[in-house]
Amino acid sequence: MASDIVAVTAASVWSVNSGEAGAPSGRGSYLTGIEKRPREAILITAPLGGGGRSGVAGDHVGNRRHHGGPDKAVYAYSREELTWWEAELGREFPSGFFGENLTTSGVDLELLLINQRVRIGADVVLEVSLPRQPCATFQAHLGERGWVRRFTERGRCGAYFRVISQGTVRPHDVITPLNAPDHGVDLRVAFAAVMGDDSAAATVVETGCLPEVYHRKLAQRRSRVTPARGR
Repeated sequence: MASDIVAVTAASVWSVNSGEAGAPSGRGSYLTGIEKRPREAILITAPLGGGGRSGVAGDHVGNRRHHGGPDKAVYAYSREELTWWEAELGREFPSGFFGENLTTSGVDLELLLINQRVRIGADVVLEVSLPRQPCATFQAHLGERGWVRRFTERGRCGAYFRVISQGTVRPHDVITPLNAPDHGVDLRVAFAAVMGDDSAAATVVETGCLPEVYHRKLAQRRSRVTPARGR
């Protein structure tokens, strides 16, 4: 697996992005900030207070029940994947269009391990927390039929991070992966697990690497599909 990762010296921030309240969500009950625009710099801070706030100063979160908060403070997606989808769909996708705060270059995000830390620039340290789960708002934003299914089948989910050390991030800042947890669960496995793959779910549950609420949901799902002993 490690041989698939682009050399650390090539890993960097392509674009930093934040969003304002924009179009209605897929269900029309709130204004979404999913379409983010490139900025000269963003300030990353640990979300404080109630509700799902972004870890990027000034970044709008429409649905605070399912987005934002400590475990979804910052979202990263690669420029390489945006380019792949451009070729696949015959459209242009500017950085930030998939809702990412950090558009990365030269690093395979999905090979990062859950709870692995990365340093960005001189001051910011983030910790991989969760895969992105495609939702109705994402599908409405893309305007592509079957988008949730297609995104899931591609398996390239990007990375949600929690904030360990705060600071300012700019384009071209170097991304340096730090510690590698010994559980071996990367974002590809975690994404497959939360999107319905029972084998991946079993692996993730056994390691207990996801935040408690996600671990509990997967464990409950596993208990429904695992035959009782002796039968």
